[in-house]
Amino acid sequence: MNVAFRIENVLFAIALGAFLLLLLLEKWHPHRKFSARRLRQSFSTNTSAFLFNTMTMNIFSATSLLLIASNYSHYGLLSHFNNNLFKLIFSFILFDFAVYVWHFFGHKSEYLWRFHKIHHSDKSIHVSTGLRFHIVDQFFEVIFKCLCTVIIGVGAHVVIVCELLRMLFVFFHHANVSLPGEKWLSYVVITPSLHRAHHSTLRSEHDSNYGIVLAIWDIVFGTRKELAPKKIGLELAEAENFVQLFSLAFVTEARFARMLHLLPRLGATSTRKRAANFSSD
Repeated sequence: MNVAFRIENVLFAIALGAFLLLLLLEKWHPHRKFSARRLRQSFSTNTSAFLFNTMTMNIFSATSLLLIASNYSHYGLLSHFNNNLFKLIFSFILFDFAVYVWHFFGHKSEYLWRFHKIHHSDKSIHVSTGLRFHIVDQFFEVIFKCLCTVIIGVGAHVVIVCELLRMLFVFFHHANVSLPGEKWLSYVVITPSLHRAHHSTLRSEHDSNYGIVLAIWDIVFGTRKELAPKKIGLELAEAENFVQLFSLAFVTEARFARMLHLLPRLGATSTRKRAANFSSD
């Protein structure tokens, strides 16, 4: 227990240090230059969302994962294995695949997308974009992870270690930096250049590269795209502060367009398809 606790503290310190280091690298050698005003606005909105989500969700999230893992993980696939390095690595691989699946459906489900698109609404991608999420999106994700904890069958502290490692990589692949040898590294883990395509304004481009840590899932399931997007963010929506960011999920682009009579009155099937396109672009 004490060893696991120390590992969690070390990983948290590494993730925090990586966040600060990436901020400095972005300032010194940015991959793409954004205006100072846009960066300040984005950073302020992202950190506000993070602080609100953390205060609201942290206790629930950590408590839920620990409670579920402590009481129900003995039913899972890996429950009969000893808590060793093999189990930690295999658990991490399975968790990473599970989050890939969740991310995929976050784009394909119109209902889930209305909350996940908050993350994509940032028109400048940088390390703090990894903090930009809607609280409802995080709530659903915690429920999904609790279910995965039971199915996979891992202990509570293994789950926390997996979460901290994942947070470290989320900071990394959102960073506005270029790395030497990144093309080859991108066949092992998700890199900034790969994830940049995932934040493209075009749906045909941002419906790709769903991986969080390991690159193998996008390769195996054919969702990998290597490209440099011309524009970042959502085309019809922009949030300049935390309140607008939170509200964006409840006023879809399609509904807003209909309110302004920008969409013709089509048949039910055509209207639904058109609305889905507006909500996803």
